[in-house]
This record gives sequence, structure tokens and C-alpha cells, in this order.
Amino acid sequence: MIVIPAVDIKNGKCVQLVQGEPGTEQIELENPSEVALQWEQKGAQRLHIVDLDGALGSGENITIVKEIIEKTSVPTQMGGGIRTIDDAKKLLDTGISTVIIGTMAIKHPEIISDLSNEYGSERICVSLDSKNNKVVTHGWTESTDKTPLEFAKLFEEKGAGSILFTNVDVEGLLGGINVEPIKELLNNISIPIIYSGGITSHNDLKVLSEIGTDYVVIGSALYKGLINFEDTLDF
Repeated sequence: MIVIPAVDIKNGKCVQLVQGEPGTEQIELENPSEVALQWEQKGAQRLHIVDLDGALGSGENITIVKEIIEKTSVPTQMGGGIRTIDDAKKLLDTGISTVIIGTMAIKHPEIISDLSNEYGSERICVSLDSKNNKVVTHGWTESTDKTPLEFAKLFEEKGAGSILFTNVDVEGLLGGINVEPIKELLNNISIPIIYSGGITSHNDLKVLSEIGTDYVVIGSALYKGLINFEDTLDF
């Protein structure tokens, strides 16, 4: 299992929000590219970048994203505000290793096939955010009638190279994980699963590792010192 530090960008800073809500910033750090470099220096094998301004429709941070790509040498995965196929292509052409596509994939599943055919499936990840075991879109504000597993099977068929599964019910609350939804995906999907949401302790990581999780994204717990990144390298 590989642990991936999150670098969430809003208003030019590296931030951590509670439940993705604007105005709930608990961490604000200047110079996100330096933050990203520090994670690499600590041993990160991959970086998870989120353009929160893009996701919220309040702007974009492509200049900062380019700085991160230039300063670091590890693979990067990025989501937030990718609303058209051209948005995805722009990031892939800029040098992002893997784009993470959420709402657009739910609305237009065929786009995943198009991008996978052009860039390779390993560079295309679909984000499935789950609330009450239903996939939610548009920044967690709209609910679909399908479960994460139903969508994961669809996107595996469409050529996605991985699935980013976020459990909104526990995300950002620092209250631990709910392991059952993750196990359901791992037991039924063959492409890698990246898990995010609620990880607060070494024990959470131990459980995720034991059930076979491929990748884990951690944000708040790292920035608040609840988990020491160097300790995560044990996994």
C-alpha cells in the first residue's frame, strides 16, 4: 500500500477543509509547491493535488500546479474543476501523471474511454464520492441513484485505470474509517482502488493495508500531526 499526501490548493495556499466546506479552513500554508516538495523529501512516492478553486468554480491554480510539477520528481495525480475533456487534456499535456475525473465522468462516461484510448488507462482515474452509499457529484451537493460499486464496474469497463473512492460520511472529520464500503470495492473490482476519507491513526492504515487497499490519500491527519508521514512508509 502506498500512502499519498494531499496538497489541496485554495486562493494560492495549501489548505485543509472540513467536509469540503469553504470557510472551514483548519490548515493554511503558503507556497503549495514547497509543501509538495517537502512531502517528497519525507519519502512520498506520489502526490495528490486538488484544485479547490477549480472544484468550487471560483478560479484555477494551473500556475501553482506547474510549479509543483517542476519542483518535484514523483508522479502526481490531480482533480478539481475538470469539467471538459479539454480540461483533462490540458492537465495531462502539462505533465500531471494522472487526472482524477468526478462529475464529468458520471455525466459523460464515454469520456473515460476516449481519454484512456488517447493517453493510456493508467493516466485516467475516476473519482467516486459516496454519501449514504450513493455516489454524489457537483462537490457533494447532488446525489445519484447508484452505489459506488455500480459506478466502479461501469468505469472499469470504460477503461479507467484506477478508482479514487472517498467516503464523504467520514471525510475531514478525523473520526476514523468505515471499512465495509472499501472492502466491497476491493472484492469486486480489479483495477487499483485509491481510498480517501477519515484516516486518523496508524491503526486505520493497518486495517486498510490488511484488506488489500492499493493506495491511500491522507490530508488533515498529516497536517495536524496525528499521523507521522515517515511512519506510514512501514506500509
